[in-house]
Amino acid sequence: MASPFPGMDPYLEGSLWSSVHTMLCAEIARQLNPKLRPKYAALSTRRFVLDSLDDVEITRSNIYPDVVVVESEAGAPRRERAEETTATLELATVITSTVPVITVEIRDVRNRDLITAIEVLSPVNKRGSGRAEYICKRQGVLSSTAHLLEIDLLRAGQRVPMLEPLPPVPYFVLLHRVEKGLLMDVWPITLRQPLPIVNVPLLPGDADVLLDLQQALTNVYDESSLDLMVNYAEPPEVPLSAEDSAWAEERLRAAGLRD
Repeated sequence: MASPFPGMDPYLEGSLWSSVHTMLCAEIARQLNPKLRPKYAALSTRRFVLDSLDDVEITRSNIYPDVVVVESEAGAPRRERAEETTATLELATVITSTVPVITVEIRDVRNRDLITAIEVLSPVNKRGSGRAEYICKRQGVLSSTAHLLEIDLLRAGQRVPMLEPLPPVPYFVLLHRVEKGLLMDVWPITLRQPLPIVNVPLLPGDADVLLDLQQALTNVYDESSLDLMVNYAEPPEVPLSAEDSAWAEERLRAAGLRD
């Protein structure tokens, strides 16, 4: 069954996103490679980022205990007092996890130089220490001779830094061409419209290739049977605004997915 939404499906933004993200990156590379041959190739790469569920900055350098327990020479732990103590509070702590992040890289075949980086943003790119890692990586690409295409299909989290405010829409595609300096091409996307066909720039003298984001997402949705994994009878895990929620309700009723 096809998605009941014309563009981005907000029900994919929750716990399913990790799988959607992985499959969407693979589909983007699959769509682009026939258009890039024989001079270029689109490859997916994976790196691992530490993610915390809070905005606390936690890095590899400080994930070590402040206190360690060691065994004494006699083999028995030392005790200062025999009495038991009772804590006055029980509070949840911040736990970090290692999250895989996938990037699609277009490289020239001869020298394997990076020509264009395509980033499909994940929640880890938009919060806490994971965002700091991504912004650092982003600055490296923006300062290089490579183009950068950013695809943000997530409403939650912080947007990438811009000199001027982005329009108040839920989704964005941003393209930085090397020759444009600080200026970026921006595709604002509402919930009610299909995802756009966007330009993917290459080396000077070579024409852009086109990436059909809606077709890529549709292929992932259909071929992965995501309709069987989504419970459209409940609200999405990432809440919609009141206006978008009412519109989504109409779409789901029209598709027979709501009573």
